Amino acid sequence: MARQDRLRRISQSHDRRRSGRGIRLWRKLAIWVLYPRTDRGFWYGFAIDLLWPVLMAVARWDYRGGNQVPTRGGALLAVNHLSHVDPIVLVSYVLANGRVPRFLAMKELWGQTFVGAPLRGGRHIPVDRGKSGIEAYRAAVEAVQRGEVVVVYPEGGFADHSDGWPRAARTGIARMALETGAPVIPVAQWGSNHLLPPTATRPTLFPRATLRVLAGPPVALDDLRAGRIGRKSLQEATDRIMGRITEQLAVLRGEEPPQRPEPVEPAHADDLQPPAVS
Repeated sequence: MARQDRLRRISQSHDRRRSGRGIRLWRKLAIWVLYPRTDRGFWYGFAIDLLWPVLMAVARWDYRGGNQVPTRGGALLAVNHLSHVDPIVLVSYVLANGRVPRFLAMKELWGQTFVGAPLRGGRHIPVDRGKSGIEAYRAAVEAVQRGEVVVVYPEGGFADHSDGWPRAARTGIARMALETGAPVIPVAQWGSNHLLPPTATRPTLFPRATLRVLAGPPVALDDLRAGRIGRKSLQEATDRIMGRITEQLAVLRGEEPPQRPEPVEPAHADDLQPPAVS
């Protein structure tokens, strides 16, 4: 715990700098030395160690609100989705705060040579988009219940052409939160879409993008956990989660968000989808 405490102090002290400023190089190197190296699996750990210095080199980081990531116990991180590089950014953010994140990802990726091994070794959660998603939902719930930090993209993917504000979301994370009682931490990110735009096949290295991540306090859902988990409570929980993500994103962008879109009707209790790539 002493190592984790030191890591979190170094990472979170960046919050005292002016918003928009990148983390200093010495701080990123200290985080690299101290971040968790256990409970990752060999290939997941290898991918992290390989990609961390690359991410340090190609972009600036402005990671804030890390004190909202619990030091222990299960938690759900609800994150907006902008780019294929998002999972890499969130891995570095969560590791910088002393936890090892688990992701939901398309089942097809498990069969790929270079992607499948880190996914299997890292205990990530496969989602079969051709089925209801109940198996992935149960696996995610079990992961949270055994104390894991599970990252969920409630939008289910990202649009190739959008204004970057969150879209209508699915209700899977709401059901997970209400069933497990785990805290839902709203996390907004901005800048990954500049490093690797949705329609791009290669990253934009000049000018260097600033990868900005901001976590806020847990979403208040206790009143919804008291009663029956039904369509109304699921939609209300989803709206609260997405509203909080949007608030965090507005802080990062320094803009007022547009009028929120009409929420989608939850089709099934296990209405849970992974990001386009994890």
